[in-house]
Amino acid sequence: MTTYLPRTLDVIERGIADRLHIGAQLYVSRSGAPVADLAIGEARVGVSLQPDSLMLWMSSVKPVTGVAIAQQWERGGLQLDDPVCRHIPEFGSHGKEVVTVRHVLTHTGGFPSAARTWSSTPWEQIIAEICEAALEPGWIPGRHAGYHVASGWYVLGEIVRRLDGRPFDRYVREAIFEPLGMHDAWIGMPADRHRSYGDRIAPMHDCSGQAPQPHPFWMWSGSAEACAVCRPGGSGWGPLRELGRLYEALLGGGQRNGNRILSPQTVDALTTRHTVGLMDRTFNVRLDRGLGVVVDSKQYGPGADWYGPACSPRTFGHRGYVSSVGFADPEHGLVVALAFNGMTEPTKHDTRIRAALAAIYRDLGLTPDP
Repeated sequence: MTTYLPRTLDVIERGIADRLHIGAQLYVSRSGAPVADLAIGEARVGVSLQPDSLMLWMSSVKPVTGVAIAQQWERGGLQLDDPVCRHIPEFGSHGKEVVTVRHVLTHTGGFPSAARTWSSTPWEQIIAEICEAALEPGWIPGRHAGYHVASGWYVLGEIVRRLDGRPFDRYVREAIFEPLGMHDAWIGMPADRHRSYGDRIAPMHDCSGQAPQPHPFWMWSGSAEACAVCRPGGSGWGPLRELGRLYEALLGGGQRNGNRILSPQTVDALTTRHTVGLMDRTFNVRLDRGLGVVVDSKQYGPGADWYGPACSPRTFGHRGYVSSVGFADPEHGLVVALAFNGMTEPTKHDTRIRAALAAIYRDLGLTPDP
């Protein structure tokens, strides 16, 4: 059942009128019960966006990799303070010998510049490139922070692959997505599944000019080749309702509809603050981080309010580059997953997403009208 969210819909529709995006998909639930599962606008020109359309999650997919590592931790395959080179021996070079799994999960490892570019380069070659990368000059792992857009997440995916034996794309499907009913979620989509989805694939659009255009960067185009790329920190595709199911499981102590992926104790460990107040050298803002998630940091000011102005202090999740966000607010039993299919200037995106998130809380009666 969908609850009418008038203020939220108005924000999204104004964004379409202002050519910030041509469509948006929103999923909201409280205490595990969906209250909104909707799509507005178009997937591409002439094709309506639907709630079951598959959208690009960008970095909103990063917590999936955090969960995959947590599963290995629960099973005794690793400890959080293991040096990465215990699991990937060739990683332990050029100053990275002291980098731990915890450092990678909290973006404090010190190799953010490696493998930044989206690429169809084979997995093994990307891992080799990261292993050969040097620690950033002057970086003290665990004491300095900087967003590792891709490198750390490839490393975490490789640890999972070596411990479990399955390729990372297959692992997340079988160990996380399928148990949670995320049947249309992918980090690396097979070509035959891409063909079967047809117009359900909603490509990204460039909305930084006079009129929205299909995004020229091929990795965000929604093509079979683009969707096939397994990039653990950014290449997730799926309906936003399915990203919401991941957060419902985390709010549920690691289980959803009787299917458990983590213990309650492990969920607590993932979502507590492991770094507090560290300045992120990439974003130039202070962020509090859990393991693979960012915990509400709005107390540090503009740029750190990833989940809007009204979330509770224990809120955790992740944003995707100028397009998406997914999070859980434990105080309110609230899950939100939102994506726009248009990339605009960062300041315009920050304005629209803050407005949308504030409107959700007002529409649900969680904050008073201003």
